[in-house]
Amino acid sequence: MKRLTWPSRMPVDPYILLLLGTVGIAALFPARGTGADVASGAATAAIAFLFFLYGARLSTREALDGLRHWRLHVTVLVCTFVVFPLLGLAARGLVPVFLTEPLYQGLLFLTLVPSTIQSSIAFTSMARGNVPAAICAGSFSSLVGIVVTPLLAAALLGGSGGFSAGSVVEIVLQLLVPFVAGQVARRWIGAFIARHRKVLGLVDRGSILLVVYTAFSEGMVQGIWQQVSPVRLGGLLAVEAVLLAVMLALTWYGAKALRFGREDRIAIQFAGSKKSLASGLPMASVLFGAHASLAVLPLMLFHQMQLMVCAVIAKRRSRDPVDPHVGTDARYGGAVTDNVPS
Repeated sequence: MKRLTWPSRMPVDPYILLLLGTVGIAALFPARGTGADVASGAATAAIAFLFFLYGARLSTREALDGLRHWRLHVTVLVCTFVVFPLLGLAARGLVPVFLTEPLYQGLLFLTLVPSTIQSSIAFTSMARGNVPAAICAGSFSSLVGIVVTPLLAAALLGGSGGFSAGSVVEIVLQLLVPFVAGQVARRWIGAFIARHRKVLGLVDRGSILLVVYTAFSEGMVQGIWQQVSPVRLGGLLAVEAVLLAVMLALTWYGAKALRFGREDRIAIQFAGSKKSLASGLPMASVLFGAHASLAVLPLMLFHQMQLMVCAVIAKRRSRDPVDPHVGTDARYGGAVTDNVPS
């Protein structure tokens, strides 16, 4: 029997230090008055530009080819927008023992946001999975989430969020319209974006830092952080660890039960078990307003946890024996590549 061993070191993403530093800066120097308006406007513009780049990066041909994987995409969407929210609703029983009501609302919101794009692709590639499927699954999830996440928030969060028809319009204008504009502009700038992929990564991370600073600044001004204690934070981390473990197991073994091949199971596991900061943060800012900082705390913690755990899983999957004559699941198409995008 093969002996299980722990990795030599945990893959802690240095970006989490930037996130924590941004929270610290917001705590010490929160944006107020005109400064808050400027920071909010800059964050909104950065997120819109990020989704414009997403649209310019995803080729229309890739999106159309991905439609052939409809079973895979439906599976990821069900995991993201059905199974996750059901687990979030089940966590209601943990209030008030493990979670306060505001933290639970943030946890429930976490279960409603779309899947990630870049990290799902990177981990799928590292694990030698179906990369084209991961690209399309993450992109489809983000587009569907622009509409579905606010609707689910209205149904499940009730009066806790600031949902209205105007909220949906604002989210669509901030996320979907720039994405479509990027698709239209792809014919002129697509090649340039492909040659400068690091730009997308910088905009991705920079825009998230701006949104985090804006949200936590507003929370400091409103005095929301007085509601959180270290014990409650520990309870939240424990609950999120269980949530991630359940979703990783369900996506892997559920995909096996649905008779997906190894490469597709990897794409389903990484795309179906993760949640996006880039999509979730701007949505929370619109839906929760002054309470957004507390609402996005569970999402921030879950984001770092999923990166660390999925990095370990992807590394182990990369050492799995694979038939060299079978590069992908023939039933669903797609090719496997070992190139990890930046």
